[in-house]
Amino acid sequence: MRKKIIAGNWKMFKTAPEAVELVEGLKKELAGMNAVDVVVCPPFVHLSKAVEILSGSGIAVGGQNLFWEDSGAFTGEISGTMLTSYGVKYVIIGHSERRQYFGETNETVNKRLRAALKNGLKAIVCVGENLAEREGGKTFDVVQDHVKGSLAGLTKEDMLKVTIAYEPVWAIGTGKTATSAQAQEVHAFIRDILQKMFDKATADATRIQYGGSVKPENAAELMSQKDVDGALVGGACLKADSFTAIVKNSVPNS
Repeated sequence: MRKKIIAGNWKMFKTAPEAVELVEGLKKELAGMNAVDVVVCPPFVHLSKAVEILSGSGIAVGGQNLFWEDSGAFTGEISGTMLTSYGVKYVIIGHSERRQYFGETNETVNKRLRAALKNGLKAIVCVGENLAEREGGKTFDVVQDHVKGSLAGLTKEDMLKVTIAYEPVWAIGTGKTATSAQAQEVHAFIRDILQKMFDKATADATRIQYGGSVKPENAAELMSQKDVDGALVGGACLKADSFTAIVKNSVPNS
């Protein structure tokens, strides 16, 4: 059975004192929680403090993005070597907001992913359709394009370090959530693509998260689906109690 993975994407929220308060709260509330892999992804300025506070807690820290070069004249960017030097273990790549606002493409996602893997980071690669694409019946076309383009050229060994996050863009921050059946349908489709790209063993081993208005109230139902292996949480990860509830509600048979 694949171990669930719950990651919290803080996006551009939290001042320094607020970040410390949240991380300390999570450390306290999730002490001893090892049935689920838990990752917090604060803004870059909070990574060092988050790693420091969470050391030894079992909660991993992730970045929200990285550039594909290890160093250079790339003002405003963060490299994989910088992330790992702070003790960061994960990185989110290709989030829909990066695609929408900052021009990310399958090609740049693939370059960032290769850089992450080269530096020993575990990657959370985001795929998913927007509302117009969903209503136009293009969900599977878009998801297939994102998966194939983002993972192009990877080996089976590379995929052991990759988690796919299916995020229907129309459900991010809108309060709308894909039904558990809708999520399961797309997750199963993604697993079938992975089987064709790699093999059945690799597809079966790859964790596929759902991301899109995940809340304590819907976490258990979503996580009960055969191919839903966790969640990439946005708004609900900004409070220790709600993120903790999602983590605990995701534990099988809890």
